[in-house]
Amino acid sequence: MYYISSYTVGMSSAISVRLDAETLRALDQLEATGLSRSEAIRHAILDSAAGLRRRAALAAEVAALEADEDDRREMPEIAAVMEIMRAAG
Repeated sequence: MYYISSYTVGMSSAISVRLDAETLRALDQLEATGLSRSEAIRHAILDSAAGLRRRAALAAEVAALEADEDDRREMPEIAAVMEIMRAAG
């Protein structure tokens, strides 16, 4: 009989990282805000991942706009109107 423990579900895992001088200074800045070292690292990782998701979503939106033929036909008209407004102002 095999017993598979579910004890580790939800538990955090420890990692080891070598930090260069620049990264250590950045970590010190985060810790100066009152975060623990672990909290600062977790926040940095989560913020970085969120930034990647935002960039991916923006890239997908740009690709969708570029693929929209109606939008592409309208772009020169909008650019012309913007140029008229810039010249008038």
